[in-house]
Amino acid sequence: MSKIVVGVDGSPGSRAALRWAHEEAALRNATLEIVTVWQFPMMTSLPAFGAMPPPDDLSGDAERMLLQVLSEEGVASSHDAPVTTVVAEGAAAPALLDAAQDADLLVVGSRGHGGFTGLLLGSVSQQCASHAPCPVVVVRTD
Repeated sequence: MSKIVVGVDGSPGSRAALRWAHEEAALRNATLEIVTVWQFPMMTSLPAFGAMPPPDDLSGDAERMLLQVLSEEGVASSHDAPVTTVVAEGAAAPALLDAAQDADLLVVGSRGHGGFTGLLLGSVSQQCASHAPCPVVVVRTD
């Protein structure tokens, strides 16, 4: 069975990508693997490290966000395509590229929860389009 990977961060762009990937997976009889990624927050001084939440909290927050998005978008209860979820720690682009190693298609939104770091390193969609081992669809929103 073929596999479609989609990145979801809760942004409008990633929600549009999720809807598109879900429809495409149903058309292709493919498995849909939904990936969300979390990172430790950037701290500006060493004393702040004591205030950092434990990794389980951050992972749990990411998983709750993902489940909420799936429910709101009608994907959690869908029987159109088999759905798996992955919650990974790290940077979004490398995690998506890793998940796409055995995929037939990688789907990302055109704009997510980037920021200043995204401006310095390039957007996740650009990194995925440049380095993915499979075709990439970048879903744009209005």
